[in-house]
Amino acid sequence: MADHGRFHYKTIDDLRADAARLGVVLELDHDVGILGEPVRIGRLTAPNAFVAQPMEGCDANTDGSPGPLTIRRYQRYAQGGAGVIWFEACAVVPEGRNSGRELWLHEDNVAEFAMALKSTLDAARNAAGEAHRPLTVLQLTHSGRYSKPPLIAQHNPLLDPRAALPPDHPLVDDDYLDRLQDSFVAAARLAGRAGFDVVDIKGCHGYLASELLAAHTREGRYGGSFENRTRFLRETVARVREQVPEVEIASRLGVYDALPWPYGWGVDREDAARPDLEEPRRLLGMLVGQGLGCVNLTIGNPYYNPHYGRPYDRPASGGYIPNEHPLEGMARIQAITGEIARALPGLPVVAFGYTWLRQFAAHAAAAAIRRGEASLLGLGRMSLSYPDYPNDLLAGRLDPRKCCLACSQCTQIMRDGGTVGCPVFDREIYLPVLRDGRARHAGEPMPAPQVGTHN
Repeated sequence: MADHGRFHYKTIDDLRADAARLGVVLELDHDVGILGEPVRIGRLTAPNAFVAQPMEGCDANTDGSPGPLTIRRYQRYAQGGAGVIWFEACAVVPEGRNSGRELWLHEDNVAEFAMALKSTLDAARNAAGEAHRPLTVLQLTHSGRYSKPPLIAQHNPLLDPRAALPPDHPLVDDDYLDRLQDSFVAAARLAGRAGFDVVDIKGCHGYLASELLAAHTREGRYGGSFENRTRFLRETVARVREQVPEVEIASRLGVYDALPWPYGWGVDREDAARPDLEEPRRLLGMLVGQGLGCVNLTIGNPYYNPHYGRPYDRPASGGYIPNEHPLEGMARIQAITGEIARALPGLPVVAFGYTWLRQFAAHAAAAAIRRGEASLLGLGRMSLSYPDYPNDLLAGRLDPRKCCLACSQCTQIMRDGGTVGCPVFDREIYLPVLRDGRARHAGEPMPAPQVGTHN
């Protein structure tokens, strides 16, 4: 296992040389033109292969509608040229919000969502003309154990202590999960009415639908067997396809939790450091048959082992330095994405975690797309720091000095309860937020994972 290292590369050859030194396979293409080509997603077409990822801003209004900073972020993504704008986590029930500043779509605020969406599309048209119309996705979610108060699908000895959950903390029952499917369908219908092209049935990062995938110790209709653990996602996708035919369906799906079995999904039963993607591949095959038109992959849990899905140079306060080089993490991400994409040819797959590669993210993604190991490039932290990345790259004017530094300061803002953005490259708004949060939380570091879970 290599020592952790920071990004210091000036050229593609520098990056290749370090990858070779580490024994890491990292393919990069000089020609990135493929990222400017249209991509089919179900019945729709994205104008290019760039995806502004769903980065939660914690800046919604108290009624769940998009706030001024929410709208500003999506206008910036649209002006920057992304072909797909993936709106962040939006709760489908009030108790499923992780804070009072998370988006929540309901009958009383659907008009506000429609106005926010219109302003986003207007920004895209004003920046690039009538010919550029990005696809828009709304991510529908229930925060589960990250709700306030926590609503959990199974007890987890690694995660329960972080929320001070006692052993007798109740689990959500099967009847609640049955009703929750109705709420996802209703929210999908409202999303279509607001004008969104696609809804994302979120199944990642330890939120409720994701936790159910690893609910090996749960009893009843939603736990134990593969069929039961995947029931919620399968039935929800099928019902949205049947009852809300006007929208396409996607899923931000975690395929490898990197948590020990029986508390992790997509993991080897003997060694959680090793992915076992047999069940995620099987689930995705079933979801495609039920109408899934795109999968936005991810791995790990940002609240427990964030380096798996988001390689970084520096952690948030109280975080940990991974026991591996970020290039090793990138190789893992590419291998997992490639395995899923090869197993499901024809399903558009969004590549993730590439922000750490800075100006070379597009070169790695172009190579993956040409090999059939991805279809689109998802940029999360990069979209916060450098929303013009797509336009500048395709115009040949990408500025490495504007690229995300993988410094975790946007994560720090979220951990401190502030509105999320980039305090480095969007300083006027977000540097004061970072400083205020740090002042309020001085001496309260974020807990790190147990030893060995990030090896």
